[in-house]
Parts: sequence; C-alpha cells; structure tokens
Amino acid sequence: MVIFVAAAVTAFVIAFLAIPVVIRFAISKNLMDVPGRRKIHKKETPSLGGIAIFLGFFVSTLIWIDLSELKNIKFILVPFVVIFFTGLRDDLVDLKPWIKLLGQILAAGFLLFLLDVRLHSFYGLFGIEEWPPLISYAVTVFTIIVIVNSFNLVDGIDGLAGGLGLTSLLFFGVWYLLVGDVFLTVLCFSMIGAIAAFLIFNWEPSKIFMGDTGSMIIGLLIAILTLRFINFNYNLAEDNPLHFDSTVTTATCIIFVPLFDTLRIVLLRLWKGQSPFTPDKSHIHHTLLRLGLNHSRSTVALIIIQLLFILAATALRNVGDRIMMPSVLAFAIILSITLDRLVARRFTPRN
Repeated sequence: MVIFVAAAVTAFVIAFLAIPVVIRFAISKNLMDVPGRRKIHKKETPSLGGIAIFLGFFVSTLIWIDLSELKNIKFILVPFVVIFFTGLRDDLVDLKPWIKLLGQILAAGFLLFLLDVRLHSFYGLFGIEEWPPLISYAVTVFTIIVIVNSFNLVDGIDGLAGGLGLTSLLFFGVWYLLVGDVFLTVLCFSMIGAIAAFLIFNWEPSKIFMGDTGSMIIGLLIAILTLRFINFNYNLAEDNPLHFDSTVTTATCIIFVPLFDTLRIVLLRLWKGQSPFTPDKSHIHHTLLRLGLNHSRSTVALIIIQLLFILAATALRNVGDRIMMPSVLAFAIILSITLDRLVARRFTPRN
C-alpha cells in the first residue's frame, strides 16, 4: 500500500510543480484557449494542462513500477505517446476530426497487438460468449475510441473531466489493489495524484484547462482499466467477494456520466440531422448550467451521480447484466428526459 500512496504523492508533486511552468509558457507563447461562440469560459485560458498530467503520471509510474513490469510499461508507453501527441497537436492547432480519430485508432491498435488488451465476448450479456478474432478486434477498438472520446467530450466545464476521471480511478485503484494487480494499481494511483494536482488549478475559476492532451490520456487509461476489469472480473470465482455478476454493466456504471453524455449527444445530433462530430451546447453540463448551476455545482452534481452509480453497482454486485443493464438504460433515459423538461419549463414564457 505504501508504494501506491508514494506513486500518487510523486505524481501529485511533479504535476503541481509543472503546472505553473506550463501556464507561464502558454501565456508567453500566446497558446491560449480563446472564448468563442461554442466556449463557456469568458477569458483566455491556457489549455496545455495535459502536459503536466502526463508528466506526473508517467514519471511516477517509471519510479514506482516493479522492475519485472518494465516490459509492460515499455509496450503501454507507445499508445500513450500516440495519444499524447495527437491531443497536443489538436490543442496547438485544431485537427480535423478524422485525423484525431486516426490517432485514436492507432493507439487502440497498439494496445491490441502489443498488450493484447481486448474484449473476447459480451460475457453472457446477450447470450453470446466467444467472438471470432476479427469481431473481437473491431469491438475492442470501437470501445476504446468511445471511452477516450467520452472523456474528451465531457471536458466542457471547470473540474468536470478531472473530477469524473478521479472518481473512476479511485474505484479501479482500490479494486485492482484488492485483486493483486500491482502494475495497474500503480498506473491508477499515479494518474490519481496527477489529476488531483491539476484540479487545484482547474477548479472554478480555472487557471488552466487540460485540453485534448489531458482528457484523451485520462480516457485512454480508463479504457485500458475498463477492458481489463471486464476480462478479469468475468474470470473471478463467483464466490469471490470482489466478483461482480453484472460484468459489463458494472464497467458502464464506473464511467456512467461520460458514456451517458456521449450517447445522449450523439443521438441528439443524429435526431437533428447533424454529424455526431458537430460541436454544440447540448451536453449534460450545458443543461445544468442552463438550469442555473455554476461550474462548481454542476461538476459536483455530476460527480455525485457517477458515485451513486458506482455504489449501486457495488451494492447490487450479485445481480446479473440481464437485469442491471436494462435498469441502467432506463434510468439514463429518465434522467435525460427529466433534464430536458426542466430546461423547457425554465425557459417557457409564463402567461
């Protein structure tokens, strides 16, 4: 346990010391996120916080990882470097969506073929067990891309992507610690420390944004942890107290808010006849802002929702996916409709 706390503290200190340097550099080079029609913030703000997050996370991991795991860290470095430079390039000069998507596919491909990180089936969710390899590869790449982009898309107000990432990582960190996966536990706590340092500067009023660099790095790590959780949990003995009967639904609950927001926004854009990549202000955090909450309260509200889903999945860990998944989907639909009606009621003129 001491090693994992040390990993978090090391990452925290490195990121905390690096962020003021990044802020000064961004200001001196005029590398600022400028307010605009689609932006919520009102002043120019540096958006390279992901550099400090990555630095703290990666250096801490190198320091505290067991020497026997150096092969794994060498292989896992490749997709993180691909995502880091894809995000950095987009933060400096906007990339076309398909180029950013290409970088994500490349990173997912490295995870598949260097670390064999992949889904093998629906784990009984739809009565389907083992997939052919090509189906497995396609579904895995798609899942990684969805999770990475869900954290990228939810990064719209101060503290939100970092807060949600921290919530998910705390669950994964404790779970991997208890099941004895030292390598992934070190990764979890290193990222926890780096994000915690970043949130000090990113809470309202924000001094720096994480940018695509930070949100996609966090999303990639959580994608790896999610896929590994699904495989590992499914193969645990059913009488193991750490086993969740609802393997896929539990993974969904751990990252519920980003996934819910992404699914909601894609469906809304398609309903309007727009491309899913068309930016707008229909995200769930925009909805909460329209209801009168500020950045901090909106962020806290969404973190609480995610925590409630994690607690519910933990409390109902003996309930299978065939009951849990429809229940989660039903609640998501009810939540979306309720929020939309509250907004409509708030802005409907009264006679």
